Amino acid sequence: MIFKREIIDEILKFINLEEIIVLHGARQVGKTNILLWLENYLQEKKEDVYYIDLEDSRYKKILDSGVNEFIDHLREVGHAPQAKKKIFVFIDEIQYLENPSEFLKLIADHHKDIKLIVSGSSSFEIKSKFKDSLVGRTVNFEIFNLSFSEYLMFKDYYYEPSVKITEIKQNELKSLYKEYVLFGGYPKIALVNEIELKEKRLQQIIDTYIKKDIKELANIDNIENFNKLLEILAAQSGQMINIKELANTCDLSAPTIEKYLFILEQTYIIKLVRPYSKNIRSELSKTPKVFFYDSGLMQMLWFKGLQKEIIGNAFETSVFSELVKKYGQANIYYWRTKDKKEIDFIIKDKNKIIPVEVKINFNKVNLSTIKFFTENYKLAEYKIIGLDGYEPKTGFIYPWEV
Repeated sequence: MIFKREIIDEILKFINLEEIIVLHGARQVGKTNILLWLENYLQEKKEDVYYIDLEDSRYKKILDSGVNEFIDHLREVGHAPQAKKKIFVFIDEIQYLENPSEFLKLIADHHKDIKLIVSGSSSFEIKSKFKDSLVGRTVNFEIFNLSFSEYLMFKDYYYEPSVKITEIKQNELKSLYKEYVLFGGYPKIALVNEIELKEKRLQQIIDTYIKKDIKELANIDNIENFNKLLEILAAQSGQMINIKELANTCDLSAPTIEKYLFILEQTYIIKLVRPYSKNIRSELSKTPKVFFYDSGLMQMLWFKGLQKEIIGNAFETSVFSELVKKYGQANIYYWRTKDKKEIDFIIKDKNKIIPVEVKINFNKVNLSTIKFFTENYKLAEYKIIGLDGYEPKTGFIYPWEV
């Protein structure tokens, strides 16, 4: 079964418009399955559809030869562009082309009868190959691991957010969310039940995709020191990072650490979350926190195996991942004062600012800091996200109610 991911409804708004649809995201988060779902959707509507996977070097060679060669190929396989009927062409792993920017620009400008939907696994590689000439010709979607609601769908578990639930349902959701924290949201991990198989698949993602891809992108010579950096970052997910300390611990230069962090961000492994401030200069100059996008991957890198009990770092990492999918990664900050008052997340939601505190157990929340923040910024709303010890207090919510 090919599941319908939540972002598909947003993508469908552009399916008949001129813009090239571009999906960005880490490997193994489900971009190919989204393309396949869209392909099936269009086929059911009797549209002309053709799919190309550029991991097959034969197709890469054809597209690298130029647009004319590509059009000739479409004719050969029975998908000749027609004036009155659009052909939808899916291209998986677009970053493998030598000059994807030129190829896409020529299609967009001179072949209105071809609608392109493309995917790429490395934002870093795509951005380095995509030129300004594509501005206005593409619409971009970031694809992440499964949200918790998608995780429930993969588990064939029904939950309707707008319906009041029983205590039995609430306990089931808590149990499933704990699974989600412990194992993460990669689709291939969600689809298997055996812990050993989950660990093997996560380790495969680490070995085959993360270390291999990044080693090639960053031209890493000392892979041992890079691996050490990954492990340290995993242990620090949810914490502020110090470039000098990382450099000393990993025996790498500070510029090298910054380069690796940049590429880890661009390949959707981590996100550096900046502190919130009304002063932009101040905001950019303060120490960031590091978060992994996937709590299962984070724990495999840190502990070399999946855990049986939830730790605070993993829970906060999972909540961060949920917030990213709802509000966008550019709208999430944290807040900390010189006297160490701290709030886990500050969300910019259109014209609103929402402070968010995260604790596994609601009873361990100290409301003094978040109330200090709301009073100083004259805010009416805050959120306390937890799992255990719930009380019906203002702002107290479960992660699936974000």
